[in-house]
Parts: sequence; structure tokens; C-alpha cells
Amino acid sequence: MKDIYYFANQVYQYGHAKPIYDKTGGTFIVNKLNRAVRFKYYLRFTEKKDPGFLGAPRVIRKPKNEVYDLEGVIISGSNSEIKHDKKKSISIFIGHGAGDKKFGGSGNTLETYDFHFVSGPKHIHKQKDMGIHIPEEKLIKIGYPKFDDYVNDRIDKEKYFKFLGVKDKERKNILYAPTWRWGNGTLDKYGKKFIRALDSDYNLIIRPHFHDRNKIKILKLWAKYNGFNNVYFSNPAKIIKNSTMNDFAISDLMISDTSSIIYEYLITKKPIIIANNDYDQLHNMPDELSVLSIAKSYDGKKSSISELVKSDLEDKNLINIYEKMLNNCFYFNDGKSTDRAVEFINSIK
Repeated sequence: MKDIYYFANQVYQYGHAKPIYDKTGGTFIVNKLNRAVRFKYYLRFTEKKDPGFLGAPRVIRKPKNEVYDLEGVIISGSNSEIKHDKKKSISIFIGHGAGDKKFGGSGNTLETYDFHFVSGPKHIHKQKDMGIHIPEEKLIKIGYPKFDDYVNDRIDKEKYFKFLGVKDKERKNILYAPTWRWGNGTLDKYGKKFIRALDSDYNLIIRPHFHDRNKIKILKLWAKYNGFNNVYFSNPAKIIKNSTMNDFAISDLMISDTSSIIYEYLITKKPIIIANNDYDQLHNMPDELSVLSIAKSYDGKKSSISELVKSDLEDKNLINIYEKMLNNCFYFNDGKSTDRAVEFINSIK
């Protein structure tokens, strides 16, 4: 097995490469000291291989993304150029979202990678929509590794209910997972409104974007002060205990906006409601690759979120609609995407 390294600019971006790490081990790369500390904190006490200080995976700091001394395979979840010696190492871009928002940073940066792990037709369509040209032989079709635990039923739902502190497990569970200000995230606009509307009939799990995680404490205190007892919070920085797949496994429906999570949620084949936010910097997508073409929308004015939730939960035909969209957007969906990634890594000479 070659030495494998994982790079990202933010902790949550490592979540896309973590399934590969779980099978192969390796070392994580950060480019700033504060990110190294944050990494150690959120990934401490992992039960996986190669534990370092505090039980977290091994991590090294490489300022300015300069990794000329490393030999092996470098997998990046961030749209940043990996400055490496191509005679010593291979760079692979895995990305951190299949959503409609355009890639952050420079699209041309993606052309500097030796290979790309491709999740599906939507992934390729996003590249073409931004004028990014990647030769076919560099596009390695593996599917979406994050889906594997969900597909293979490796999520302990009871353990996660207990971790969140859910009191009434007989209720339906609604996941609200908005994006942040890049994408006109709706947490400030609708967070309290959704709590008021849904608390009496459902469990509401609020999962902010990583960059809005600091808002959890304030919203939690507000909910407690106002007597709302069925709202829970998932911290996106805790990519082990609060993984998106854990939230997916116990939820019955999701509300989001322009977050890429609306495409990840397709693996559940459960209903999605889009909270409109008028963000217009999106990719041009055909209807067959757009969740926006099939999901109900909430405008905050004419529509009632509780009525939309009730209607979607009762509609048994939606599972087929969302399953079709899943297979349009992602390859395979068979629980073996990580295996395909590892197989390709092992094939590199």
C-alpha cells in the first residue's frame, strides 16, 4: 500500500475522504496551525487505524500547500492547488459537494490535478458548466464514498438517538440543513420559524453549515428559553459523531436551500423541501439532474412549512421520484464506492 495523504482547507471537507481513510489509513495534511488543532479536537478518539495524539489520525502541517517532499498519493477535498513533485506523488481531487453552487476558488485549479474521483454525471456536468476541461482518462468514476455506510446499513440509529438526546422516538424526524452566507443560507431567516411551526408535532434536527456552527449555542438557548422541547442540533464540525449519514439515517424528511446536502440526501430516497432564498449563482442544470425540479418549495409567505411536511410524509410515490434522481446524479449507489477508490489507488504505479 502506498503512503496516502488527505488534504482539505476545512475539517468538514475531510468527511468525503474519510471512508477511504477508514480502509487504508494514512496521514492528514493541514496548512495552518489552528486547523491542526481543530482537526485534532474534532477527530479525537476515533476508533479507526493509525491513531495519533488524543486518538486522532496522524496530521502534519504543510504551509502554503507545499508538499514537495511527500511520496505517495495525495487526495484533496478542497479546490486548492497541491504543490507537489509529480515524480514523487500523485494528486487526486475528490471534491466536497455535488450541489448546484459553483465551485469555490478558481475552476482552472482543478485542471492541475493528476486524477479526479468522479461521483456521477452531475459532477461532470458541473465541470463542463464552468468550462473546466479534464481529459477522460483522468476522470475515475467511483460513485460517492460517503454513501457506503448508509447503503450497507452500518449506522447505529439507536446510538445516535441517544447521542442527540431525542426524547420521543415515535415522532417523525425532520432534518433542517441550510447552507451558509455563500449561497444565501436560510438559518437566520427560518430557523426560529421552523422551530415554532414543527416542534409540536415533530422532532426537528437542525444541522447548520460548518461556517454557521457558532450559531448552535444561541439557537439552542433560545429554543430552551421559549419552551421548545423537541428540537435538536447536529454540529457539522463533528464529522464522526454528527456525520451527515447519521442525520440521514434517523430523519424522515429534509428541509434545505442551496446546500449540496440536498443531493447527498437523495441516497435516502426520502422527501426534500427547498426553502427558497433567491440565490442565483447556480450551475445551469437540466431537469433530470436538478432536485429543484422535483422537490416542493417553501417561500415563507404563501406556503405553510407544516402543511408541506405533512403532505410529503404522506406521499408514498415520492420514493420512486427521488430514487430516479439519485441514479441520474450519482454512479453505482451500491455501497462499494470506497472499494473502487481504493482499488484505483492500489493500481497506480
